[in-house]
Amino acid sequence: MTSRSNKPLSGIRVLELSRIMAGPWAGQVLADLGAEVIKVERPGAGDDTRTWGPPFLKDATGRDTKESAYYLSANRGKKSIAIDMSQPQGQALIADLAAKSDVLIENFKVGGLARYGLDYGTLGGKNPGLVYASITGFGQTGPNKDRAGYDVMIQAMGGLMSITGEADDQPGGGPMKVGIPIVDLVTGLYTVIAVQAALQQKERTGKGQHIDMALFDVMVGLLANQASNFLVGGDVPQRMGSGHPNIVPYQSFATKDGFILLAVGNDRQFKKFCQIAGYPEVAEDERFKSNAMRVRHRETLVPLLAGWMFQRTTKEWETALAKQTVPCGPINDVGQVFEEAQISARGLKLEIPHPASGTVPMAAPPLRLDGQLHHAGTAPPMLGQHTRGALADILGLDSSQIEKLYAGKIVA
Repeated sequence: MTSRSNKPLSGIRVLELSRIMAGPWAGQVLADLGAEVIKVERPGAGDDTRTWGPPFLKDATGRDTKESAYYLSANRGKKSIAIDMSQPQGQALIADLAAKSDVLIENFKVGGLARYGLDYGTLGGKNPGLVYASITGFGQTGPNKDRAGYDVMIQAMGGLMSITGEADDQPGGGPMKVGIPIVDLVTGLYTVIAVQAALQQKERTGKGQHIDMALFDVMVGLLANQASNFLVGGDVPQRMGSGHPNIVPYQSFATKDGFILLAVGNDRQFKKFCQIAGYPEVAEDERFKSNAMRVRHRETLVPLLAGWMFQRTTKEWETALAKQTVPCGPINDVGQVFEEAQISARGLKLEIPHPASGTVPMAAPPLRLDGQLHHAGTAPPMLGQHTRGALADILGLDSSQIEKLYAGKIVA
């Protein structure tokens, strides 16, 4: 792991006033890339996800700590300071921290921070170079701007659930959400992109800017080829299970002992697949010779292939197809994922020191620059773990001033 001082975002300070997933995910990625990320939390409670368990991290005796697995997934490498934002002194402390920061990330409702004097207009006036990223459900404008937005709700409203899951006439058919908070996660990533772009522009102009990031906007953008299919072709996309609207065969199939995902992306690969399956003549059939024809004759071809696939085990298919570079892979559960040899070869499972448990296991970020895996190297913080240090080191408060803040329950 590269030391923080040598990382791309070394020297950048981020003040994170966000919770749940989208904002924290953005903060974690920035921390992995070397930024100093200071997470402001509510005294006594902290990020909502701290209670989203079980499971919780175990201590040395095997007892649950207060650190939920959900919270741990999105807060690596940060510092936690607990400040009561409802009190004027707490608001002043946060404003002082913002004045000494390069970036602020928040996910309050539209206008929610204005009553605390922590909105972009106020803080940007004191720190013109501040890059201020607001994450909301529907953005700062439009008829839905005041509505709350959660990942699964946006998956529904943004069309994702209408194209995810089996068709209505199939067993288990009906709308289905994605198994991870995909809209939150990608919103976090888009926020990182926007923050880095704004920081780059700040290098030229000296001025920060307000980033307006909306979960709904991100979801519409994520429709990608499905949106294009509709906008260009006029047909509303439907649920197809693991199938692909524009490529065949590109879906899961049952094997003799499980399931495999077959992803044939071109005609050459389809020809190889048919040869391996023992039916080379099928690749020459005019109905199946090109991908466009295979899409048109999907209802005939897919049942035929399903019969072939069921004759061998998943491993037999994977071995035979991989040798001929026909894309495929077993449908692993999460436990099997972490048993893959690729995990250890790429260092994709981390063990990071943690004060409550000795270590905490984490999935590594996919950030590899010049062969170096970039991750923050420090565990997600315990609530208020860095309050004293931040007040002293960043704001220059002395011990008596800090003790008064603790005594007044402004900080914790």
